Amino acid sequence: MTIQLIFKIAAVGILVTILNQVLKHAGREEQAFLISLSGLFIVLSWIIPCINELFSQIYSLFQL
Repeated sequence: MTIQLIFKIAAVGILVTILNQVLKHAGREEQAFLISLSGLFIVLSWIIPCINELFSQIYSLFQL
């Protein structure tokens, strides 16, 4: 996991939070929920390969 990935996740979090607040104040709760959900899926698509790599390293460490 690199520092760039952490910054990208933070940027998506800030952007999603701002858009969520703007849409909720405009009375568009459904779109705010969809923005939050899409932000979650974007971040998960970045993190899942890192988790896969972690599990493969742990598996190779304890492999007999």
